[in-house]
Amino acid sequence: METKQITIIGAGPAGLSAAIYAARAGLSTLVLGCQPKIAGDYEIDNYFGFPETISGKELIERGRAQAERFGAEIRCDRVLSIHMDEDMRFTVKTKDTEIKTCAVILATGVSRVKPGIDNLGDYEGKGVSYCVSCDGFFFRGKKVVVIGEAFFAANQALELTNYTPDITIITQGKAPTMNGDYRTMLDEASIPVLEKKVTRLEGENGLERIVFEDGETMDADGLFVAIGEASSSDFAYTLGIERKGVFLVADDKKATNIPGVFAAGDCLGGFLQISVAVGEGAVAAKSAIGYVKKECADMETT
Repeated sequence: METKQITIIGAGPAGLSAAIYAARAGLSTLVLGCQPKIAGDYEIDNYFGFPETISGKELIERGRAQAERFGAEIRCDRVLSIHMDEDMRFTVKTKDTEIKTCAVILATGVSRVKPGIDNLGDYEGKGVSYCVSCDGFFFRGKKVVVIGEAFFAANQALELTNYTPDITIITQGKAPTMNGDYRTMLDEASIPVLEKKVTRLEGENGLERIVFEDGETMDADGLFVAIGEASSSDFAYTLGIERKGVFLVADDKKATNIPGVFAAGDCLGGFLQISVAVGEGAVAAKSAIGYVKKECADMETT
């Protein structure tokens, strides 16, 4: 397992800004994230210091180059889960590896992907969950489904095997993108992947069945939502980070209620602008640097 002093989840303006400050302070800094939404060809003409228009793609490329110049490592890898260890450090699991880290900066933006189930909210806490680590225990030996099409859904389904063997992944009509080793592991665990779409939930005193778009039904005691890639909200459920709706809550130093976890950028809500994200990334990094120097001064890194 690799060991890093600071691991930043998200390679957008907030994450790269945090990486610049953390790496420049001499700490081992890893950024995990692929192309952020901003890294397109659309034009940006309201960012300080650029009298000429710059594309989102070029701005991100400049930020990456600057962070790497100070020694930050940046990888395109999908983060599947973050867990706090007994020693108050964190294990970050990605599609390809696991990283032990002292501090985490969440800069993943905010996910607005919805599963498209009409009455989902009626069953939240009554069979519907967003966190296997939090709620898997309550579904021991029961029939559960995972809604999602990517590696995140596969990881959640495999984690559920600790509690029940009766698991089905439903992709909401999308083509499944989990492949390679993860698809093999799903097959070995006898977890089917159905390219169907759930539109409604039913049950008198909690979830009892799901209804597909074609009218067919399937019995289910639990439903775990894991659409697309894992987001800041998903990590918040697992770690117990305070949330306000889809946004995380952090203080003026960008520290969350979980020691060692900081947040910056759109995942905090507010004025969703590049300039704000860059500033929050810098503040989060400053706080994380102080935390690492106080709590993990003797941490060996690889």
